[in-house]
Amino acid sequence: MSATAGSPSRPIPAEDSPAAGARRPSRRKVLIALGVVALIVGAVWLARWWTVGRFIESTDDAYLQADSVTVAPKIAGYVTEVYVADNQVVKPGDPLVHLDARQYQVALDQARATIDARKADIERAQADIKQQQSNIAQAQAQQQVARVSAQHASDEVRRYAPLVATGAESSERLAELTSSRDQANATLAANAAAVEAARSQIGSATAQLAQARAQLEAAQASAQQSHLDLDNTVVRSVLGGKVGDRTVRVGQYVQPGTRMLTVVPVQSTYLLANFKETQVGGMRVGQPVEMHVDALPGHTLHGVIDSFSPGTGSQFALLPPENATGNFTKIVQRVPVRIRIDTGTETRSVLLPGLSVTVDVDTRSARDRDARIDSENHRG
Repeated sequence: MSATAGSPSRPIPAEDSPAAGARRPSRRKVLIALGVVALIVGAVWLARWWTVGRFIESTDDAYLQADSVTVAPKIAGYVTEVYVADNQVVKPGDPLVHLDARQYQVALDQARATIDARKADIERAQADIKQQQSNIAQAQAQQQVARVSAQHASDEVRRYAPLVATGAESSERLAELTSSRDQANATLAANAAAVEAARSQIGSATAQLAQARAQLEAAQASAQQSHLDLDNTVVRSVLGGKVGDRTVRVGQYVQPGTRMLTVVPVQSTYLLANFKETQVGGMRVGQPVEMHVDALPGHTLHGVIDSFSPGTGSQFALLPPENATGNFTKIVQRVPVRIRIDTGTETRSVLLPGLSVTVDVDTRSARDRDARIDSENHRG
């Protein structure tokens, strides 16, 4: 027997086996394919970033807001009725709270009575004026009679004086005529004084009439104020929305300005996004916006930029920074940007003020304006 035939068989290495040779090319193809896919994905991502992504400005410092109205009474009083419940929907003009109206009704009744009294004063003053006008006419008539009598007496004296001088008439007769003449002149003077007195009474009555009319106007203004106070016992909503933060209760005594509840116009909710100052350079009014509300995961809402704040948020803070004093550390400022939400009624009903939002603004539309600005600067 040969040594080759008698020796045990040696195992073939795994890398030299036919199966390993078949697997090696397939693994290489998979790696090449993965590399090609990665290159394609990277190229697509880079192309999208170059055409779109680099123009998108994002922030998560954004919150939904609404121009809520705090409801407060204009007058003081005890709350007798509360017409609304928490989270109730109200319309403009709907009654919200009713205050005790009795004292204001009494004030209105008193003001109306004062108006009636002032009207009576006016009528009395007008009657006095008419009476004084009659008195003037009577005094003037008496004055005319006295003037005629005085003229007649003077004529008699002039006629009898020559006769007395010639002895045709006695001196006693002339003395009687002279006395009658003097009495007639005195009566004429008295009647003239009576006319002047009557005319002065007209002035007094006219002044009383003007005073009564002024008092009537004051009484009417007081009645109008009392009527307003009575109307204000019913506190009404000035806008439509939902009732929130209701703290008013029946039996509570409220003063003017006391906060009772808040009406939130949820149908007019808007977004206020606070972008860094380094992000707003390419933003313009009307640019499209995509919004992702934390309360609505998986949904993308759309809107447009409505307006920009006239200053950064720090400018309107209670204590604005004073960078001109002490040590200075530069802090990136944020600019509030108001965004109008374009969505339907169903979606808007779940958008509540205060919800957090992530915002993406597409600033590509600013490129044309930037080009025009550069062109103007070069021409200048």
